[in-house]
Amino acid sequence: MAIRGRPRGFDRDYALQRIMEVFWAKGYEGAQLNDLTAAVGITPPSFYSAFGSKEAAFREAVDLYVATAGSHAVRALEGSGNLRAAIGAMLAGSIDTAIAAPQSGGCLLILGVVNCQTEVEPLRKLLKGIRKDTEMRIRHRLVRAKADGDLPHSSDIHVLANYYSAVMQGISMQARDGATRADLVALIDPALAALPTEANTARYLET
Repeated sequence: MAIRGRPRGFDRDYALQRIMEVFWAKGYEGAQLNDLTAAVGITPPSFYSAFGSKEAAFREAVDLYVATAGSHAVRALEGSGNLRAAIGAMLAGSIDTAIAAPQSGGCLLILGVVNCQTEVEPLRKLLKGIRKDTEMRIRHRLVRAKADGDLPHSSDIHVLANYYSAVMQGISMQARDGATRADLVALIDPALAALPTEANTARYLET
């Protein structure tokens, strides 16, 4: 007879960690109920008792990801140091997260929901909102750098924030396609070369 409630000794925090790893590896659409229950070692009724639904479990898993594995890049960005060091550390943190992903690599916030089916639209919007928040944090760091004199005043903050957000998304996709850490680390220097300096800004304005 199936267990109707949570099994004795059930560790919900551990279960949520395992569920997060399944969603991180397979995405929301790819993760089936049997994948989630097998990862935790519980029956479907116990899963629903503990988490309510697959969608609710995904939302909790995203919250956990943002607070743990997915926070490395933003924490590095907001740390001390000049802008070049901060952006470099952010990209390195993004690489660490992508490489650490279970099985297939990538970022849960980028690859967790990839289809545009009506039933998953609320979750797509959830992840989009978190990605936009990361882009806004990059923008704030760039504004700070401009105020500190670490970035030319003529720099286009909007374009730079979009660019580095796109680089992070590209890192995730490359990791999912099998790129090695060395492959991804090699992208950091070219990305940093996009940071304006007084010299290259002057050359740009003259053209």
